Amino acid sequence: MDAWLHSLLEALALPQYGLVTVFVVSLVSATLLPMASVPAVYGLVKLDPELFWPALLVATAGNTTGGAIDYWMGYGAERAYEKLAHKAENVKVPGKKHDARALAWLQRFGPPACLLAWLPFVGDPLCAVAGWLRLPFWPCVAYMAIGKFLRYLVYVGGLYWAAPGALSL
Repeated sequence: MDAWLHSLLEALALPQYGLVTVFVVSLVSATLLPMASVPAVYGLVKLDPELFWPALLVATAGNTTGGAIDYWMGYGAERAYEKLAHKAENVKVPGKKHDARALAWLQRFGPPACLLAWLPFVGDPLCAVAGWLRLPFWPCVAYMAIGKFLRYLVYVGGLYWAAPGALSL
């Protein structure tokens, strides 16, 4: 398994697979796994500045796909919970006051709250909670994509503009 993973990572590091790598890294980083995709996008753009817009679009697509996966995981978890709750009517959900406030906030703002899906630590669970609450899927995905694209534009564009020689080879 380790040899297979190592060879896969070596293959994805090749320049001809740059956009594929950006997509994979962006997708995985948008799931509940702790990983950052901005360095991969910035690295590719730094190596080939002509790929600035394609890299941002591919990273946005990968990151949004990961957010949609989080949404469906939350949706599935809610359905499983409902199924179990109906079997045992007296099941109590442990919760804290701030959990209820966060849910109420998300319900109040609805899909536009998914603009914040790019935020570290809270963005991925936000997508899952949107699924749990059964917010409309496509509007949530659209807002996720807008927020994630703007994040890449600001971070990668800002780094590229502010530190033009940071990754000179």
